[in-house]
Amino acid sequence: MSTSLLLPTRVSHRSTAYPHHRSTGARLEPRVGGNDLHKYFDALFQAHGPQHWWPARSKFEVIVGAILVQNTTWTNVERAIFNLRRHKLLNPIAMHRVSQCRLAYLIRPSGYFRQKAFKLKSFLHFLRENHRGSLTRMFRLPTELLRAQLLQVHGIGPETADSILLYAGNHPVFVVDAYTRRILQRHELLHERESYEVIRQLFESSLPKSPELFNEYHALIVHTGKVHCRTRAPLCSQCPLQSFLPAPVEGSR
Repeated sequence: MSTSLLLPTRVSHRSTAYPHHRSTGARLEPRVGGNDLHKYFDALFQAHGPQHWWPARSKFEVIVGAILVQNTTWTNVERAIFNLRRHKLLNPIAMHRVSQCRLAYLIRPSGYFRQKAFKLKSFLHFLRENHRGSLTRMFRLPTELLRAQLLQVHGIGPETADSILLYAGNHPVFVVDAYTRRILQRHELLHERESYEVIRQLFESSLPKSPELFNEYHALIVHTGKVHCRTRAPLCSQCPLQSFLPAPVEGSR
């Protein structure tokens, strides 16, 4: 079945055929051909359907969540977000005004709360100094320019920057996380020490530059990583990607 038929109707493509991946310096060794990535998406979307990501009520809440989720689970982030919402701090002006100490106390459930409070304050300073405190103004910048700016902010690395760009700004960047790396490694599409940028470019050069597609694909990967491709005792026999495995790994990886 065509991937374009499985995508939500808001996604449009000029063609149902995906461009084959061309070398970008990655040492990749695909096992089932250059269209692996869109075949994987087909299988995941058909099995799990739309994931409705990112779970947030505003762009700013997405950004806060992207920072708070570092080194913790989303369940813990939800507790911190609840505290911020209850105290009406989920907007840049209110969060800028609250003390860093108070902010740290409220986000305590997310772990590393003092460091994360400093990271949130660093982003707010960046937003005020560079974009007059306006997320709309910030997200109007070209993708690569804004990405470079975000990576200069304390506490914002590539995964956090790309999450902000994709989920809050609707920019066409692919978010790479530990689940992405684990799945590709187990399917022998990736070497263990491949860089974040190589993996990101693999997805972005192999798929249409669609924020909706990248959004849905990453969300499906996260769901698959949590439910099937677990660190220990992966449930390969129940995974929609089982047929793409180069060899059985259940119970051995």
